[in-house]
Amino acid sequence: MYLSRFLSIHALWVTVSSVMQPYPLVWGHYDLCKTQIYTEEGKVWDYMACQPESTDMTKYLKVKLDPPDITCGDPPETFCAMGNPYMCNNECDASTPELAHPPELMFDFEGRHPSTFWQSATWKEYPKPLQVNITLSWSKTIELTDNIVITFESGRPDQMILEKSLDYGRTWQPYQYYATDCLDAFHMDPKSVKDLSQHTVLEIICTEEYSTGYTTNSKIIHFEIKDRFAFFAGPRLRNMASLYGQLDTTKKLRDFFTVTDLRIRLLRPAVGEIFVDELHLARYFYAISDIKVRGRCKCNLHATVCVYDNSKLTCECEHNTTGPDCGKCKKNYQGRPWSPGSYLPIPKGTANTCIPSISSIGNPPKFNRIWPNISSLEVSNPKQANVCDNELLHCQNGGTCHNNVRCLCPAAYTGILCEKLRCEEAGSCGSDSGQGAPPHGSPALLLLTTLLGTASPLVF
Repeated sequence: MYLSRFLSIHALWVTVSSVMQPYPLVWGHYDLCKTQIYTEEGKVWDYMACQPESTDMTKYLKVKLDPPDITCGDPPETFCAMGNPYMCNNECDASTPELAHPPELMFDFEGRHPSTFWQSATWKEYPKPLQVNITLSWSKTIELTDNIVITFESGRPDQMILEKSLDYGRTWQPYQYYATDCLDAFHMDPKSVKDLSQHTVLEIICTEEYSTGYTTNSKIIHFEIKDRFAFFAGPRLRNMASLYGQLDTTKKLRDFFTVTDLRIRLLRPAVGEIFVDELHLARYFYAISDIKVRGRCKCNLHATVCVYDNSKLTCECEHNTTGPDCGKCKKNYQGRPWSPGSYLPIPKGTANTCIPSISSIGNPPKFNRIWPNISSLEVSNPKQANVCDNELLHCQNGGTCHNNVRCLCPAAYTGILCEKLRCEEAGSCGSDSGQGAPPHGSPALLLLTTLLGTASPLVF
């Protein structure tokens, strides 16, 4: 009885909550591309900047190893345990699932025991360098939103570089260097992210913090995205408005957190000592059990949904934009140059919607001036613009819409929306005429006035 009563109350609370909360609580900032609002003209669309929600991006990547045959197990070989480097009776065999360590095990579900991991061949060809490139590709521009975390099953490498590409792997630039001795390995003084500031946040550093050998908690390497965010958003990232403002106005900062590919360059395995033990080379190899990359599709603030189809990520573009990143205006919506959305003003941003081209709306009858570039206008048929009965623009002062392209106005009014008094055009409106001024305060007319200007009115 009590349970059923509780469930009834809970169901009622859920119903009430759904009414009180028009949008899911899990949504973050910039989670809507448009919403309907009520104005003097009725319901209209209010457009705003929008972006997909942050998610685990390892579900959508492709991984490539160089050299391609560097994974252990072909032919089978033995290697030494991490806890006891002189107990060398572990086996890697690519032909046996229980003994194989393929690359996809870097991205599988963690939590099983024993853990699953990718593993390289051992350093049996010493003193030739044991070097591996692991390339993660999305075939899509993504924006990083959290730390990149690499968990090693072996000791962390003595030398490693994390690199990024913004052009699908054609060119690369370093993100961070890792070494037990930065000066010796990369001719760089060791630094920590904590040594940086707002002014040096883009500095590429070498850190010795993550390159110890066989010690406690020696398996994890970070690339600290959140620590860099914190220079603008505060220690607990509570002031995201400040961060978004910086990302909006500083292209270099925005590009710093944007990638199409990541590359992990493993240059020297964990030795744990000054010298390599040439008698026990099976001690030395790379093994990675997990890689975490969180981010979102870059949609230039023109979409909240990113679809994964046929092994490709594509933004579901709004604001009359198109392309994998919503990086251009749709056909017939090129009335002004494409522009990304803007985080400013906080909290809704600016949509920078693509607007109809002149050719897409044809030549409305009796219009002898260029049709205005109205950002909210959505043309359903390229040959016939739904102009005077649009979601935002409606005939004013008793005017009626004729063929969806012009307003038929009462005798006393004129203008594209019947918003002006005819006596104004003739310059004969007296202060005591009793008719008053046209309603210039409405959103539609303010927008129309801004776009048209006073020097180029439409003439019927």
